[in-house]
Amino acid sequence: MAVDDDADNNFSLKLRLEQIDPWCEVITVDGGKKCLELLENNEIPDIILLDIMMPGMNGWDVFVKLKENSSWGKIPVVFLTAKTDSYSKGYGKIPSVDYIEKPYDIDDVKRRIDEILENVSHK
Repeated sequence: MAVDDDADNNFSLKLRLEQIDPWCEVITVDGGKKCLELLENNEIPDIILLDIMMPGMNGWDVFVKLKENSSWGKIPVVFLTAKTDSYSKGYGKIPSVDYIEKPYDIDDVKRRIDEILENVSHK
């Protein structure tokens, strides 16, 4: 699941990841509240690519909600954002699985997603 308020970013990420891997299905949502609504409706992704700077509910707020919920807390979260300060790379004492800065290389994003999902499946 890709969560970003920028429709162009979501479209590009979805298109490029699905071109690289035909088995990859990317659900895109344009904000934190919609992400949580999908999760509440049992749309549970393997991984969440989460932008930090979004209006309404920012990525940090979404991240905290995810980690507070026992059903969603184990979903790997990768911040995919232009926010580059060290605080953004780990929210407080609850670090994300990974942090990828925009602009990103799509091959690097796919490789890192694959590595994370492989590690999750082996636990």
